[in-house]
Amino acid sequence: MEDYVVAEFKHVGDSELGLFAIFDGHLSQVIPDYLKSHLFDNILNEPDFWIEPENAIRKGYRITDQDILEKAVDLGQGGSTAVTAILINGQKLVIANVGHSRAVICKNGEAKQLSVDHEPTTEKESIENRGGFVSNFPGDVARVDGQLAVARAFGDKSLKEHLSSEPDVTVEIIDDDTELLILASDGLWKVMTNQEAVDAIRNVKDAWSAAKLLTDEAVMRNSTDDISCIVVTF
Repeated sequence: MEDYVVAEFKHVGDSELGLFAIFDGHLSQVIPDYLKSHLFDNILNEPDFWIEPENAIRKGYRITDQDILEKAVDLGQGGSTAVTAILINGQKLVIANVGHSRAVICKNGEAKQLSVDHEPTTEKESIENRGGFVSNFPGDVARVDGQLAVARAFGDKSLKEHLSSEPDVTVEIIDDDTELLILASDGLWKVMTNQEAVDAIRNVKDAWSAAKLLTDEAVMRNSTDDISCIVVTF
């Protein structure tokens, strides 16, 4: 396990923010730990956060990745994917991600994916345009330069010329039809569809119990990757 999780509420002035994230590291736990400590601070310190949160999130992601690359001597050569959710006053949900951890919302029983799975095969053209390549050798999983099985990530200085850290950002308004939000690393999504995950926990009132149910189910289905899960109920 190289995952780190954030799930907290905080008050900023008259506003309430829900901050949720899963950072799935590779090669070490150092960079996901760094993200846990710094990413949200960098986002919230952007002066336009309250006016244009989507732009602030993109800037915060960019600044954090630059910091990680500049500190590569101390932080090492590894990297991390990320999926983050910021809930503003219980009404506006802003999702961002790099990599293949995923955010799924449930409205009226229907699962809706809010993040983008950044797979090397789907971003092959942009990787090649940067001078890299996508290969299934060694192994049977597509990898950037034959090494990394995601097309976007924080860190990974040795691959950065061919690897993006630009997040996809989605805004969702919370209404009376919104039931729950799931954030999870790919160890869950490799063995469960979005709708299966939603169906499994729709009737579970306690968010912690719902998250544990999903992680236990992923283990039961023989998932062999990191499994972290956050459930937010509305």
